[in-house]
Amino acid sequence: MKILALFTLVLCTVSISYGQTKDSAASTKLVAPWWVEKFKFTAGLFVPVNNTKIQVGANGAADGTEIDFQKDLGFGASVVTFLANFQWRISRRSRVNVAYFNMSRNATHTLQKDINFNDQTYPVDASVNSYFNTSIYQFSYGYAIIEKPTYEVGLMIGAHTVGAKTGIALNGMSTGASKDNNFGFTAPLPDLGVWGGYAFNNRFAVNLDFDYLSLTVDKINGRIIAYNMIFSYKLIRQLDISLAYSGLNFNIKTTKNDVTGEFKWGYNGPVLGATFSFGKKSWVN
Repeated sequence: MKILALFTLVLCTVSISYGQTKDSAASTKLVAPWWVEKFKFTAGLFVPVNNTKIQVGANGAADGTEIDFQKDLGFGASVVTFLANFQWRISRRSRVNVAYFNMSRNATHTLQKDINFNDQTYPVDASVNSYFNTSIYQFSYGYAIIEKPTYEVGLMIGAHTVGAKTGIALNGMSTGASKDNNFGFTAPLPDLGVWGGYAFNNRFAVNLDFDYLSLTVDKINGRIIAYNMIFSYKLIRQLDISLAYSGLNFNIKTTKNDVTGEFKWGYNGPVLGATFSFGKKSWVN
C-alpha cells in the first residue's frame, strides 16, 4: 500500500509540475501525435488463449484439489469474446481510460482423478458440468512525462476489478453432491504502469502499456500483470483500425464465508479492433 501511495504522490507532483504547460507559451498550441484525440471509443474481437487453475477448500478442513480447468475439467484453451475501451484526454498530457472485458466458459467432462472442491469430493470417472465466468473492469489515469509530435511516454495508476464465479456439479441426478457447488468473488486489484506510443508516419502507429502490482488488502491477496501492444492505422479522419496483442495474468487468494479460494488465471491473444474518435481538442495533431 505504501508503494501505491508513493507512486500516486509522484504522479500528482509531476502532473502539477508539467500540467499547465499548455501553457507557458499560451499562444502556441501543443502538437500531438495523430492518435491523440479528445474522446475515443474502441471495440474489438478478442481470441484469448487461457490457462486457468483454482483451489477451493473450507477453512479447517482438508485443502481443496488444485484444479487445472483445461486438463482436469476439459475446458478448451481458447474462446472468442469482445472487449471495449473508452479514453478521455483531459488535456494533451492527461488521459483517463475505462475498459471492460467479459468471458464465460463451461464444459462437461469425465474426471480422470478425484477432485475436492469447496469441501465436496467428485470421484474419478464421474461426469461433471463446470463453468468459469468472469468480468473485468479497468480504470486508469495516465500522465505523459514526455510528449513530442511523433511519440509520448507516460506513467499511470489504476485498478482492475475482477469479478469471477466458478462451479462444479455432477452431470445428471446424483446423491451426495450439490447440484451447484460454486465459489465467487469480486476483487479490486490496484496497479501501476507505464505507457507510450510512436507514430511511424501520419497514419501508422504503435502503442504499448504495461501494468503490475502485488498487494494484500483485508482478506484478499492479489498479484496482477497486464500488457497491450497495439498497431493502429488511420482509415479515415475519425476511424482507426487496429491489430493488438493483449494479455493479463493474476493470482488471487481470498477468504469468503470461511471458504478459501485461490485463483491463478492468465490469458493472452490477438485483438482486432476499431476506434471511433470525436470531440474538440485544445491541441493540434
